[in-house]
Amino acid sequence: MEPSSYRQSTMKACRLHGIGDFRTDEVRIPEPVGEQLLIKVGACGVCGSDIPRIFTLGTSKQRYPLTIGHEFGGKIVEVGDDADPSLVGTRGAIFPCIPCRSCGACLSGNYAMCEDYDYLGSRSDGGFARYCLVPSAWHVVFSTDPKTTDDSLAMVEPCTVAQHALRRGEVRAGMNVLIFGAGPIGIMAERWARIFGARTVAICEIVEEKVEFARQRGAQVINGSACDIREAFRELSAGRDADVVIEGTGTGAALGQAIECARTFGTVVLLGNPVRDTTISLSQHSAILRKELSLKGIWNSHYAATPVNEWQFSVAMIDAGDMIVDDLVTAICDLDELPGLCRDIFERRVTVCKAICRPRTQS
Repeated sequence: MEPSSYRQSTMKACRLHGIGDFRTDEVRIPEPVGEQLLIKVGACGVCGSDIPRIFTLGTSKQRYPLTIGHEFGGKIVEVGDDADPSLVGTRGAIFPCIPCRSCGACLSGNYAMCEDYDYLGSRSDGGFARYCLVPSAWHVVFSTDPKTTDDSLAMVEPCTVAQHALRRGEVRAGMNVLIFGAGPIGIMAERWARIFGARTVAICEIVEEKVEFARQRGAQVINGSACDIREAFRELSAGRDADVVIEGTGTGAALGQAIECARTFGTVVLLGNPVRDTTISLSQHSAILRKELSLKGIWNSHYAATPVNEWQFSVAMIDAGDMIVDDLVTAICDLDELPGLCRDIFERRVTVCKAICRPRTQS
């Protein structure tokens, strides 16, 4: 357990005080009660959703000030009176959704579809802080390998979203898979597809810097700005269209191209959040009908044990070294530097694959 003297001290936390007003504050370290756990945050990732949350949208319920950050993991350092004290010292990734546990979605184990949920980092205080309160041990996905890095635990959330997309697409051994977008989730989706046994796996990307980044990390990449995407994929897959296409950009252009690249009776998985109205051409709309395509949306991930707790599988695969994630981290900062880094990302002064905040221990 942390030294008892820290209970009277403060910690740094990056809090959103209003749209565009993101600051590093000194706040009281929270105290766990009941089943709550106090997590010493090892690392917290900057999600693509954090940037619009900070600069254009605000928090989900316009609650301020709020410590944001939902992609995090760390070590349990204190527990409430009703929690198991033997958990102190254990590490894991944090499942940030706080479902109501009583609506129809929750009762069927579909917690991401909860009708009245809370959420660490967008509705309640999250992981951009030295410490964070977690409701109970149910939210901790424990790592069994002490060599698993804090950065890797912070990557579990987006890694599991990528895994969920592959599961929704029903990717199986021998299939051909095309992924649009070489961001961190796109690259991890490519890795999941290979783990699941896909025969041909390729990423389509139009930004040259991202094309090269993904290639350097072992992915087969089609530069969509320099070729006919469908023909380029067919050259890789012995003349076959994709069985499953993962659309990870949220753009109408990529969705239309995904439809064109999918085989008859194939599946297109909509993973990327749209940033504007989505439009496709008449011929692409017709292709959905003529090829009898299945279009599947995904939202977050699956946390219940049945059929598979995807979070536990992600952590197990990371612990085993079968899923590598921390090579996608391209920017690292501490809590004092985080607001400036987020503004640089928003104003496109910096390009990152994945940015990570590692809170420094305060003296």
